[in-house]
Order: sequence, then structure tokens, then C-alpha cells
Amino acid sequence: MDGFTYTNIFATKGIEYLAIIGFFLLLIPFWSLLTRKSKSPEQGQLSSRLITSKALRIPHGIFFSKFHSWTFLERNGLAKVGLDDLLLHLTGEVNITHLKQPGQKVKKGELLTQINHHGKSLHIFSPISGVIQQANELLTEEPELMREDPYRQGWIYQIKPTAWKADTNTHFLAEDASKWAAQELIRFKDFLSISVNQHLPDPSQVVLQDGGELVEHPMAELPPEVWQDFQEQFLT
Repeated sequence: MDGFTYTNIFATKGIEYLAIIGFFLLLIPFWSLLTRKSKSPEQGQLSSRLITSKALRIPHGIFFSKFHSWTFLERNGLAKVGLDDLLLHLTGEVNITHLKQPGQKVKKGELLTQINHHGKSLHIFSPISGVIQQANELLTEEPELMREDPYRQGWIYQIKPTAWKADTNTHFLAEDASKWAAQELIRFKDFLSISVNQHLPDPSQVVLQDGGELVEHPMAELPPEVWQDFQEQFLT
């Protein structure tokens, strides 16, 4: 056939090029597998286990108090209250003890409930004044709802407010709440450096990663003395 030339690549350097291409095609998946296995599960999840201001859930429309409790006024005129996302990130898994019953009155800043973690506890104070309407009994059986969905299913009490406008005047809302939470995160890091050194025989326990980022649930393994310091400096 005129104009047609047959070249046997096995008789030329073409086979070398194919070998090189084949090598790289095999190398790419092998390298991906190697780098994936070289990371421990803990390292692979590190970014999701760090507490940063950007990771905190701070919905608009919710009022945050300095006690790290929140409140939201519903259309029916009743307000729900609960624990903010930052506090739950710091403590980790906690159980709740309801200290108020329906029909009882509560004042803003008054003891409302208690959260517990392996013999350690924190007192939570009410963000508003009012009359207790209902306690979220679901939290007794499913306390994890506070961490998984703190502003919907994880509410603690429903209260009929008696001084809503005055009570929420000093609370943080929307962008102000985000800025306040970021400042609290920084303040907590400073708090740890002091409290841990005071109460731990070996203050080298890791609660901060390289770069100063907080590991998820830093208070979970810390002693009751640190929890007491936290109570006095952050929740009262």
C-alpha cells in the first residue's frame, strides 16, 4: 500500500517510552495509597477535632449570655434556653441534672441546671427571668443531643419570660456573638496555661496542638480543680 509505513515499536525506543508511561501510571495510585496509610486515623481527623472560632455554631436570632447559656424567643411567646456550642466543645459529653420544675420561677443569673462529666460538674445559670414551662426530658435518655443539635433538639428548658427586653439587652447576638465567642476561645487558652500548671503534676498533658489550636473536648480529662476554676472564671 503506497504511502503506508509500518514501524515495529519493539524494534525501536518506543518500548522504552511505554515502559516509562506504565511506570508512572502504576506509581500514582500506589503513592496515593501509601500517603493515605501513612496518616493515622487520629491525624486524618485532626482538622475536625480542633476547636476554632470558625467551627463554632452561632445561629442568628439566638441570644447568648455571658454564662454560656442561650435563649431564643418562639412565636408563641415562650423562650427556649440551652448550652452554647463553645461550652459543649470544651467539656465534651455531659449528662444533665434538671434543677427546676415546671411552674417554678427563675431569675436571670440564677442557678438553672447542672451538667456532669465523670464526677465533675458545672453549674449553669439562666440567661433570662421567667416561669419554667417545660424541661426537655429527652436529654435524660439522649444527652448527646446537646452536642449534636444544641439549638433545636438540645434545648434544656422552655420558659415564659417576664422581662425579655431587659434580660437580653446585655446578651450577644449575630455578629457580636461570633466576636464574643472568638474572644472567649482566646481567653480559654490563656486560662488553661494558668490553671493546668497549678493543678496538674505533669502540666505537659496535651490540650493544645502545635500552633496553639485547641483539641476537641480539652476539659474532659482535666481534674475537678480545673473545672472549678472554669466555673468561677467563665460561668458566673
